[in-house]
Amino acid sequence: MKNFFLFICLILSNRIDAQTITLKKEWASTEQLPVPESVVYMANRKELYVSLIDGEGNAKDGKGGVAILNLDGTIKNATWISGLNAPKGMAVYNGKLYVADLDVVHAIDLKTAKIAETVKVPDAVFLNDIAIEKKGIVYVSDTRTNKIHQISQGESRVYIDQVTAANGLKFINNELHVLSGFQLLKFDKNKSKTIITEGLEKSGDGLEPLGNGDFLVTCWAGIVYHIQKDGTKHKLLDVQGKMNTADICYDQRSKMLYVPTFNANSVIAYKVEF
Repeated sequence: MKNFFLFICLILSNRIDAQTITLKKEWASTEQLPVPESVVYMANRKELYVSLIDGEGNAKDGKGGVAILNLDGTIKNATWISGLNAPKGMAVYNGKLYVADLDVVHAIDLKTAKIAETVKVPDAVFLNDIAIEKKGIVYVSDTRTNKIHQISQGESRVYIDQVTAANGLKFINNELHVLSGFQLLKFDKNKSKTIITEGLEKSGDGLEPLGNGDFLVTCWAGIVYHIQKDGTKHKLLDVQGKMNTADICYDQRSKMLYVPTFNANSVIAYKVEF
């Protein structure tokens, strides 16, 4: 009976802990950003890299780019990279920033701010997010074609198909985690699928691990969720109709969450309080 009582207390404690996670707004970017979609935190540089669509999300108009923000929301370089189309998800590997741009993936040298390589993804329509595994193999989602592509040695191939509205990607413990419509999925090395949670209010967008097995997840429409490793979900923020919540970035050390607001033309920093 005593052990059972302790077990129940542990469960209740975990639930209370999950419910007490809150987001405290720290700052918003000081200048208008033209349709920011994704944020990457560079710890060694103490900078934020932000992809800017600056137009329609599916237009090949050459208006897109990447800006750099300081950690207080001020702009360090508004035009670090220009001449892209509709850049979205980004990831860093071995000195390069990889950027999904409609039907190609660019590898940008961080030292020179030059595009070192561009890989065309055959039949791609709306490349959205990027994840890179330990050996440097790149994975990129195509939300419109429901596919995840794999890029290795400059060549692209379909890795998994029939992943509904595939968007946010993240490698955690060598497993590929994917936001797929209203679900959070994971695929092991054999591509075996597990549903972590389902029933998101709107289609998922950004995905970040908290470092304890839990996740922060956004829906583009303007929702931020805390999802526990057992699939239990809690809504932390609902700003639908006011701003979007796109491809987030979370720094586990400082516990700062960076949210690009897309049509609200800003990046907002929140402290994740436990």
